[in-house]
Amino acid sequence: MGSNAARGAVEAVWRMEAARIVGALARFTGDFSLAEDVAQEALAEALVSWSVNGVPAEPTGWLLTTGRRRAIDAFRRRSAADERYALLARDLSPEEPGPDALFDPEAIDDDVLALMFISCHPVLSKEARIALTLRVVGGLGSEAIAKAFLVPVATIQARITRAKKTLAAANVPFAVPEPRERAERLGSVLQVVYLIFTEGSFASGGDSWIRRDLAAEAQRLARTLVRLDPQPEVFGLLALLELTAARFPARLDASGQPVLLEDQDRRLWDQSAIRRGRAALARAVSAGYGLGAYGLQAAIAECHAVAGSVAETDWPRIVGLYEALGRLTPSPIIELNRAVAVAMASGPADGLALVEVIAARGELNGSHLLPAVRGELLTRLGRADEARTALLQAVELCGNAAERAALERKIGALS
Repeated sequence: MGSNAARGAVEAVWRMEAARIVGALARFTGDFSLAEDVAQEALAEALVSWSVNGVPAEPTGWLLTTGRRRAIDAFRRRSAADERYALLARDLSPEEPGPDALFDPEAIDDDVLALMFISCHPVLSKEARIALTLRVVGGLGSEAIAKAFLVPVATIQARITRAKKTLAAANVPFAVPEPRERAERLGSVLQVVYLIFTEGSFASGGDSWIRRDLAAEAQRLARTLVRLDPQPEVFGLLALLELTAARFPARLDASGQPVLLEDQDRRLWDQSAIRRGRAALARAVSAGYGLGAYGLQAAIAECHAVAGSVAETDWPRIVGLYEALGRLTPSPIIELNRAVAVAMASGPADGLALVEVIAARGELNGSHLLPAVRGELLTRLGRADEARTALLQAVELCGNAAERAALERKIGALS
């Protein structure tokens, strides 16, 4: 087997089994940082070995065994400086436990759940949580993460290294948190998955408006999490991601340019994703605790998903849902979205009045979203000169090339 074929095989196995491999090694060593390091060493060894000897019959077991041996070597190297490691190294055999013991069916789910809670630990910065989650839970390499977030590879590698050092300094144990702490930290896990999806569905930079690969990774993480920790708000997040992704096929035209909601061919929407999203939302509602922030956003997405057109959309319900969301998680972006819904429900003048209130506070001065919405509402009111000024400001602030092009087309239409 050539080196390219070996690399492809290693990457495929890692993408599918990364969380289970790192989780099993972390349970084995009791050291998350060491587990991630030896897993990466096992991958490097596989690139060489598999190109010469071919892919083993049990590639996941091969990586586990190799990682375990690397961990034993690491313990022995440390033994001279630390008596605890000397005792561990003495008791560890290079043959036992084998990969079957590491892949204990009773522990796999707990391993992956613990891994998600550790990689999204609140002690880490938002950027570090995202990078570490995509690396150890999602199985993405540093190059892929850097490409997804438009930053240098060295920056991603530094974030991951700092994150592991921070977790070690904080003595974060490899374990599923206790119920009280678990409830407190679940929000951090959900936020990371949501941020990954948001960057995929509305790319903040680059040439593409949608990063399907990144959005799909967030969906995969949400599906994993809902299986491991079926809390109502986890179902709410999964519903939001499914219902939003359902519109992806209609959001770009044949040339890759953005297509706004009112112009989308709804026949292209993914009906399977809509069914999955509505089922997940129903599970969140059935708990009887009331919807959280992600569940409310999913309910808004459901209003769009079931409507035959923009005109048939239940805009008053969407306004009410945004009001509830704003009370739960106050945000100028939520207020701006509510203003758009009000404009659809009762006219652009009412919506523009709300937008002007938000603008007066100055909280969104650096965002292109407010002038883009303002320009759209001014256009609908026939105030072309003011609309052009607002849309030009939006173009200057927008970091995404595809979205800038859509705004420029709106400006051209005014002429």
